[in-house]
Amino acid sequence: MTATEPVSIAGAFEHPTREAPDKSTMQLHAEVAKGALEDAGLEKRDVDGYFTAGVPEYETGLSPLVMADYLGLDPSYTDTTDFGGSSYVAHVGHAASAIRDGRCDVALVTLAGRPRSRGQATGSGARELRTFQDSFERVYGATNVTMYGMAAQRHMHEYGTTSEQLAEIRVAASHHAQYNEHAMYREPVSVDDVVDSRMVADPLHLLDCCVVSDGGGALVVVSEDVRSKLDRDCVELLGFGEAIGHHDAGRIDVTTTAADRSGSRAFAEAGLGPEHVEYASIYDSFTVTVLEAIEDLGFCEKGEGGPFVEGGTLQAPDGDLPFNTDGGGLCSNHPANRGGMTKVIEAVRQLRREANPEVQVDADVALAHGTGGSLGTRHGAATVVLGREDR
Repeated sequence: MTATEPVSIAGAFEHPTREAPDKSTMQLHAEVAKGALEDAGLEKRDVDGYFTAGVPEYETGLSPLVMADYLGLDPSYTDTTDFGGSSYVAHVGHAASAIRDGRCDVALVTLAGRPRSRGQATGSGARELRTFQDSFERVYGATNVTMYGMAAQRHMHEYGTTSEQLAEIRVAASHHAQYNEHAMYREPVSVDDVVDSRMVADPLHLLDCCVVSDGGGALVVVSEDVRSKLDRDCVELLGFGEAIGHHDAGRIDVTTTAADRSGSRAFAEAGLGPEHVEYASIYDSFTVTVLEAIEDLGFCEKGEGGPFVEGGTLQAPDGDLPFNTDGGGLCSNHPANRGGMTKVIEAVRQLRREANPEVQVDADVALAHGTGGSLGTRHGAATVVLGREDR
């Protein structure tokens, strides 16, 4: 393989469940792995690369060991990169690098989790001190939701963004979710519904926040040699980029995310720009996460995200930038609190013309972007640019 040799996503599968009290996390991993391999037309014995992260019961760094054992895999290459919601977007890029380096030919990426069944209210409560930084942050009550609220409040202060503009993002997601039989919240909502929902972390309302769900998903990334033997429409990985945002010794800007670097790197590798993207899957832990990512990925200028999302811009099939056509993390699914996986899956569906018909976009180039961690402190960003084979 060479650094420019094509690498493709051949299989994609999202678990249909949103609450799984009768299943283990390992069982969910196995079920999504089976689904993605069947989708690709491959078998378990074909897998020689394995990527996973954040198996909740085994958060000791042993996730790939216990999961490879459970799944019966014999990989020559493994990766357990974990920076929250961006992890599984990053795994796609890392799988491509491993394939191009000749480390593997068929990379299986699996995600599963049961935060809903385990009663985990994502980002709403303080946790024990785990890091040096926690000693200066968590002790004062900082949680994910309050730190995203801080980012939203600052964006409003700097640029005049309004709650109504943030609400447009939830409105678009709910418009799409009504066509997804597996979505947790299928009822379309209005801007008024969002701003009238109870306040969670000023200025974020309840409907500005993502769902908490069980479930999972899997992807199969393959070399050009493997892809050429498959009787399956595949999606080519055109570009990948990742970055980390942090305090920068006190020079943090909570209105800007690391998407400004991960996106530019992905576009540079693809030889494309934001103007070429016809569909976008953007991590939506909160509405402000989407707004800031849209700006930083270059779809509009910094500070213009509010006006940009108004007027149905994000709604499929006719908006200028249709996004999260499965309903996203705001309405459909946020498995294991690492929603980057579902962002890639829906982008693959769109490019293979397998999205729900009412929201299918005529797209040849799509983007999937993940954000992990917290915009208020430190976070990871990962971006992939994907293309149809016959574009």
